[in-house]
Amino acid sequence: MSSKKEIFAKGYSFKKLFFIFVIGSIIGVFYEQILNLVKIYLSTGDIVWELRRGVLYGPFNPLYGLGAVLVIYLLARPNYSNFKTFIYGGLLGGVIEYSISLLQEIFTHTISWDYSHHFLNIGGRTTIPFMIVWGVFTLIFVKLIYPFLSKWIEKIPVNIGNIIFYILLIFLIIDMFISWTALFRSAMRRSNIEPITPVGRLYDIVYPDSVLSKSFPNMDFKIRKGK
Repeated sequence: MSSKKEIFAKGYSFKKLFFIFVIGSIIGVFYEQILNLVKIYLSTGDIVWELRRGVLYGPFNPLYGLGAVLVIYLLARPNYSNFKTFIYGGLLGGVIEYSISLLQEIFTHTISWDYSHHFLNIGGRTTIPFMIVWGVFTLIFVKLIYPFLSKWIEKIPVNIGNIIFYILLIFLIIDMFISWTALFRSAMRRSNIEPITPVGRLYDIVYPDSVLSKSFPNMDFKIRKGK
């Protein structure tokens, strides 16, 4: 009797969601970079391909990866109708955008976007029109893109999939830890707080503000206006 073939990352397993996180993180980087390129070209006529990632190493923006995972786990798994998926997706996108902006400002004293002068903005951190866009993106992602990605991920041979999974998991954990602690140390440095550990002193040498500003060019090392 032949044994049943094992399927890699079946259903809504952690491995499946992690691969969705990675894919969403990569897509988010190129989406931001293309959007920025178009905005600069329309305003100045220049073609500028600028980094728009969320970590120091690799083409990853964990904000988009997190959004993709939450969308799939909260909205694809229950199999909501198109209308509910659109509404919930818009609300979820707005909550994530607002929350990340708030946490970034609290812990790093920086901002990466300020919509204070946009129509129907909410605290300058998100806007109703953008939430509508997030709803549309969510609907397309859940109903059209995710089914294809899910089948593609499950076709990966189990042994190869596990190797890729552990390599990416370890790399991204280290990458995000270094990136975000470097930003946290930057906030302390700009508050004239001296490093109290060898790690802090190392960060001041390896990741000064000049390096961070190149890796995160859209990050404004200032408190939001009105604060």
